[in-house]
Amino acid sequence: MPDRTDRRANVTSWYVITGGPSSGKTTTVNLLRDRGYTTTIEHARHYLDLQRIAGRTVEEVRAKQREFQRGVLDMQLAEEAALDPATTVFLDRAIPDSLAYYRFLQLEPDPILVAALEQVDYRTTFILDLLPLAPDYARTEDTAAQQRIHHLLTEVYAALPFPIVHVPVLGAQERVDFILDRL
Repeated sequence: MPDRTDRRANVTSWYVITGGPSSGKTTTVNLLRDRGYTTTIEHARHYLDLQRIAGRTVEEVRAKQREFQRGVLDMQLAEEAALDPATTVFLDRAIPDSLAYYRFLQLEPDPILVAALEQVDYRTTFILDLLPLAPDYARTEDTAAQQRIHHLLTEVYAALPFPIVHVPVLGAQERVDFILDRL
C-alpha cells in the first residue's frame, strides 16, 4: 500500500472498530449506538443474512468465497461513500478489513479494493483484542483462523497512515469507555 501520510489533513471523523472474529466488535458498536453515536453494521453478516433470505445456505455462500468477499466489499464501499466525512461515525469493520480477508483466503485482491484503499481516511482504528471464539451460523472459523485473521487485520491497518489503538479485553461497557477516552 502506498504511503499517504500527506493526505492526513483530509481525514474523516470516522473511527473503525475491528478485530478478528469473536472480538466483540458488534457488541461494542451497538453500545456506542446506544450512547447516541452514529454507527454502521457489519456487512459480512448482513450479506449472509440477505443470501439466506434469498434461499441460499451459509455453506453455499461461503463455497464461493470470491463472490462472497466481493459482495461484502461492494456493500462496504457503498456505505462509506454515503457517509458524511464530517460526522463522527463508528464503523463495524471498514474497507481495509476486506484486504485482510482476501489475504486470509489467498485471493488476489479485486482492483476495486486496491483503488479504494488509496482513498480511505479514518480518524483512528480501534483493534479489539480477541475474546474466546463463539461460533454461530455466520462465524465458521476455528481458533487458529480467528488468530490468523486478527493478525492480518493488524498487519493491514498498521500499513495505513492512521493511528491504531489496541483495545484490551475488558467488560463490554468498559471497552466502550476505553475507546471514548481515546478519541
